[in-house]
Amino acid sequence: MSGGSQVAPGALLVGLEKLVGELFERSAGAKFGLTIEEFTVFLGEVSAKTLSAEASQQDVRELLGTLRVEDLALARACAAGNESAWEHFLTRFREKLYDSARAITHEESQARDLADSIYADLYGMTTREGERPSKLTSYTGRGSLEGWLRTVLAQEFVNRYRGQRRLVSLEEQEEESHQFVVAAPAAEPVAHVDERLEGAVDEALANVSPEDRMLLAAYYLDGRTLAEIGRMMGFHEATASRRLDKLAKTLRKAVREGLVKRGMSRRQADEAMEADVRDLQVNVRKRLSQER
Repeated sequence: MSGGSQVAPGALLVGLEKLVGELFERSAGAKFGLTIEEFTVFLGEVSAKTLSAEASQQDVRELLGTLRVEDLALARACAAGNESAWEHFLTRFREKLYDSARAITHEESQARDLADSIYADLYGMTTREGERPSKLTSYTGRGSLEGWLRTVLAQEFVNRYRGQRRLVSLEEQEEESHQFVVAAPAAEPVAHVDERLEGAVDEALANVSPEDRMLLAAYYLDGRTLAEIGRMMGFHEATASRRLDKLAKTLRKAVREGLVKRGMSRRQADEAMEADVRDLQVNVRKRLSQER
């Protein structure tokens, strides 16, 4: 579980200066104007967002060892406005973004418009309180930068899609894999549901990765087909199906564990999970729309 609000950035890196130095060398961030001090701050932010305050030094080492430090350095250099970093970024990703956009829209002009639309957020065209915020600062290096950009592109497409149609509530899902689909709140009073179940569901959804939130929202909230999701996110519809099934099972397990953590027995947890999902006071749409 993420412990970002409890850990001061950099606190988890104490004693790991040698490893941080090695990762900085591997990142090639110096050629884009980054200093090792800045790079250390980036790693500290990622560690604080990902690990709890009780994380061991070995936990931190394992996390840092999984990061795409080359992509992380490039993204942060671009966010800082380094021109050579931007040139490298555009050379590497411009056509890939257009290809992904074409797979989503099936139309050349719309594809280019969609791909171009995210550059303002990535570069930081607007100024807020004297600063030029860039969406690239939210990239953590956990997963490839290309995959992250594809998710950002797909999110922009969904935002446009939502703006063009009236969102409707989902029909009740009967299969077990649809356990966590929650329709829009009804006007009439709802039945009482143990608040521990609501808390466990909310906590489980909060710990879903941004890309998986995107997948869940596109399928369950926006009613998109597996084929559409596959084109949108850059993988085969069979992969989308497998991921959705795995996500549903993972969420069930997480909710059950959350209920046990809240004082229920295993049997009580299983009984609680038989509640009608329409009675849960959990804003699933808001939760799935949030960025980590």
